[in-house]
Amino acid sequence: MIWLMFLGLAALALAPLGWTLFRPARLRGRQEADLALYRAQLAELDREAAIGRLAPEAHRAATVEVQRRLLAAPGAAASEPAGSSRSAAFLAAVLFLAPAGGLGIYLWRGQPEIPAAPYVERQAAAARDDALLGQLRARLAQAPAGAESTRQGWILLGNAERGRGRAEAAIEAWERALALRFEGPLAAELAELQITQGAVEPAQRLLARALLEAPKEPRLRYLSGLAEAEAGRPASARSTWRALLDEAPADAPWRGVVERRLRELP
Repeated sequence: MIWLMFLGLAALALAPLGWTLFRPARLRGRQEADLALYRAQLAELDREAAIGRLAPEAHRAATVEVQRRLLAAPGAAASEPAGSSRSAAFLAAVLFLAPAGGLGIYLWRGQPEIPAAPYVERQAAAARDDALLGQLRARLAQAPAGAESTRQGWILLGNAERGRGRAEAAIEAWERALALRFEGPLAAELAELQITQGAVEPAQRLLARALLEAPKEPRLRYLSGLAEAEAGRPASARSTWRALLDEAPADAPWRGVVERRLRELP
């Protein structure tokens, strides 16, 4: 059924182009207008002579004059412009290639096997997620403050909120987890999210603390340079990233990212 709808939409979109291709040719330009006028004059002279309003001699003289003008008109031998056939061929090719190309791209990049997700179903799923996260948040509020399970719960809540695009809620949940026990990798996740949200100073404090525990950690050093760049200190960011590259292996998978960031610095 969905394919029939797509076919109908494609036909509707291409209908104006098809009408342009197959409709009768319209007059274009001064030459075609002159020829049409002379032919109309000849037809009018014939009608006038048929009903007796024009004498045979006058009809003959007027006809000869109009025929002379008709033969003298530029392009009288051609009834259509020279480029009309090329235009028609081009439009016909577009009519075929446009849907064929769209179908080819869809078969190449599309995923027709993915089931449909109507808005009502997505809205219902979002409501269920909200309810589950609300229950998790309520349980965490009543859980033992120092328990590792509570800390893991805040981490899971932060992951879920970040996945749903709720950066502020994710930051709050991860901050609660770090308050229970500081951890470098989670601090890096939180700092990166804070930087993207413009909270550079809190991110720098987190990174400084994490670097005290792991001063050679590449991700922490990269994020430290990123925070400096976002804070408007490109010289400090450049120094941090160059030192990171100097100490990094030649085949480090993240070298390209750091080098690109260096080139983007003012």
